[in-house]
Amino acid sequence: MSDLRTRLEEARAEGLAKIETAGDLASLDEARVRTLGRKAQLSQVRSGLGKVDEDERKEIGKLANDVQQQLEEALRAKRELFEAAELEQRWERERVDVTLPGRVPPLGTIHPLTKTIWEIVDIFIGLGYVMAEGPEVELSLYNFDAINTPADHPARSAQDTFYIEGTDEAVCLRTQTSPMQMRIMERQSPPVYVVVPGRVYRRDELDATHLSSFSQLEGLAVDEGITMGDLKGSLSAFARSVFGNDLEVRLRPHYFPFTEPSAEMDVECFVCRGSGVSCRLCKGEGWIEVLGCGMVHPALFEWVGYDPERYSGFAFGMGIERIAALAHGVSDIRHFYDNDLRFLTQFRGSA
Repeated sequence: MSDLRTRLEEARAEGLAKIETAGDLASLDEARVRTLGRKAQLSQVRSGLGKVDEDERKEIGKLANDVQQQLEEALRAKRELFEAAELEQRWERERVDVTLPGRVPPLGTIHPLTKTIWEIVDIFIGLGYVMAEGPEVELSLYNFDAINTPADHPARSAQDTFYIEGTDEAVCLRTQTSPMQMRIMERQSPPVYVVVPGRVYRRDELDATHLSSFSQLEGLAVDEGITMGDLKGSLSAFARSVFGNDLEVRLRPHYFPFTEPSAEMDVECFVCRGSGVSCRLCKGEGWIEVLGCGMVHPALFEWVGYDPERYSGFAFGMGIERIAALAHGVSDIRHFYDNDLRFLTQFRGSA
């Protein structure tokens, strides 16, 4: 009996010492295994209690329980001490100084091309137009034939586009938003005043002024008594709203298969004010080409069933990237699609 008592006291003393010298949670867990584990001296004494008398077994068993309880209490106290210290370190490590100014997250902004579309549409809504949208995947019938560009027309090859496989070129990606002119006139009697923004596609080589996919805005006005003067007046109001109220506007004769007569509209260079002297923007011309326009060709009216003797109208089309580039002084329209925040954030405060 005295031998078992001695071994229990030794287990108590050794266990308390191991617990006391533990420096962290890992070493404390190692001390727990050595003092209370299956191979610890306390466990070995307990396993030998079956070989002693009953009276002795009760006394030694009570002492073994006291030793185990004391060791467990020491382990728990030491563990709480370590956990409290770790928590304090964590609070210090993650402490936030609430008196410091907050970090404002970066704010997104509307893309400059989207802003340009909204601005142009808003100008024409103010002139009495409505906005419409159409399909980007279009029937070749509407994209070419209906707007006076049949298969043998030389202007068709200049706008040859992407066709949907297996349709015998009957379905394509639209090259312009003009097909919506025909769709709108087919389902609506005059008067018609509409603008159509949207994506268009052409097999162009990519450079500073050309893209294979870009944005365009088409406009159409059909009513009784519409003249070329109405066309110039409407587009002059648009150009001056975008580029400046004091700029001159001119129309140059041009050719489009779906308008007759046709014209290119230029605005006075807003850098050199028409002088053209050493101007990098207009390259000495004094004028900047903005869009194409003209009076609606009678063939289009006949296609949709309008009486060309009673009704007249004008149409115009512009590239959104070109308008945005001119308005903001951007030299390469590819910049609008590079997703470079250094470029895009310049337009955060622009209209």
